[in-house]
Amino acid sequence: MFCPRSLSGTKKLPVFGFSVPLVIVLALPSFAADKVRVAFSAVSPTQGVLWVAEVGGLFTKNGISPEIVYTRAAIETLVAGEVDFAQMTGSLMSSARLQGADPVMIAGVQDTLDDRLVTRPNIKSMEDLRGKRIGVFRFGAASHLRLIYVLPRYGLSDRDVTLLQVGDSPERLIALSSGAIDATLISPPDHLEALRAGMKFLLNLRDLNIAYQGSGLVTTQRALARKRDLVRRFLKAYVEAIHLVKTNPDISKKAFAKYRQTKDEKRIEDAYQTLRETVKPKPYPSVEGFRTIINDASERIPVAKTANPKDFMDVSLLEELDKSGFIDALYR
Repeated sequence: MFCPRSLSGTKKLPVFGFSVPLVIVLALPSFAADKVRVAFSAVSPTQGVLWVAEVGGLFTKNGISPEIVYTRAAIETLVAGEVDFAQMTGSLMSSARLQGADPVMIAGVQDTLDDRLVTRPNIKSMEDLRGKRIGVFRFGAASHLRLIYVLPRYGLSDRDVTLLQVGDSPERLIALSSGAIDATLISPPDHLEALRAGMKFLLNLRDLNIAYQGSGLVTTQRALARKRDLVRRFLKAYVEAIHLVKTNPDISKKAFAKYRQTKDEKRIEDAYQTLRETVKPKPYPSVEGFRTIINDASERIPVAKTANPKDFMDVSLLEELDKSGFIDALYR
């Protein structure tokens, strides 16, 4: 059962401009295990590995007592040291790293763009978006950065549209249906909700075949240096959770029902299958996916012009698990 409350000690980070209080959605009882705080930044299916790890008891198995948090400020809280791990997109963590912070992705869930651009029924083409209102989660979040990356491919820029910060997928779908916005990018399968409401499916970003680091597990270089064994055990639980996603639909769907707060079996099935088809047994972050993000950021952040994509990830612990045969043994 969810037990929301606020965490104290949320710090303001001037580099990002604002701070949002965390809301705890789960706190496991204390026992002889390492307590960690971990955040997830959206209710999209690609965030589900963390949920499956908790519901499947894999953190407990690896000596970890997690406090799992939903927050719209995952990168800010991670950089501030308020959480030890966070699930977020490569674009979100890259912006922080390019500004001098030390986040690193240690496992990747999604390595290509697969969002759907859904619009009001009167929008017939990309050109029709000119002068229209497009909703994003918040400025700097994945839905914003992916949009400004895609628009130039169709002769548009963010100056040709009005971008509005609306919130996560449920809020954007409500805004779209009510006419408060004209279009938004939505991750599958949530775009199906828009279609059921009579909205139009304009573009599938998967068809563009763009390498792009989406959701992944992120920590900091500080944590890797000071708590390496803890990070190793957390990553081990994460890799085991991917195995459950691939092989145990019952536990996986239970996790999706809990964290997406729905009993609708069709919606649960759609979300679960989206994650199952996306995540890989060996979740190495994508060098090319980060390269795309960094190249795009170079127009806004000069230091990105000389950035190395490999510096945005640390796969040393994942390589240890891989080379030991641990991951292969899970699937035998």
